[in-house]
Amino acid sequence: MIRAVLADTGPLYAAADEGDAHHRQALAQFQELIQQDREILVPYPIWLEAYSLILSRLGWKLASAWLTAIAGASLVNPTPEDYRQGLQIVRGLIGQHITLVDASLAALTNRMALEVWTYDHHFDVMRIPVWR
Repeated sequence: MIRAVLADTGPLYAAADEGDAHHRQALAQFQELIQQDREILVPYPIWLEAYSLILSRLGWKLASAWLTAIAGASLVNPTPEDYRQGLQIVRGLIGQHITLVDASLAALTNRMALEVWTYDHHFDVMRIPVWR
C-alpha cells in the first residue's frame, strides 16, 4: 500500500514564498510528511500551476530554484477520465468557483484513494479527504 499524499498548489507555493501566510505551516507540514514516511505526489497540472505562480509572483530566480528543489518529486499524470470526472465535479457544484485543475485533482485523489495536501476549502466542498 502506498503511503502518499497528493500535493495541491497552495502548499507548494507557500513553501517557496517566505511572505505567504502559510509559509511556515507548509515547511512544517513538509517535514511532518517526511517523518510519517509519506511520499508527496505532485500531479503535472499542479506542478505547472505552482511553477507559473512562483514565476509570476516571485520571479525567475526563485522559480528556477524551485524547479531544482522539486526535481526529485514524484510526478503523476491524471488520466483522461480524471479530467472528465473533474468536469462533472465542476458542473455539479455550480457557483462554487472550483477550477478544473482542482476538480481534476479531486478526481485523481478519489481514483488513487489518497488524501490531498491543500489549504483550499473547495476540497472540503467537494468532499475530498484532506491531509491536515
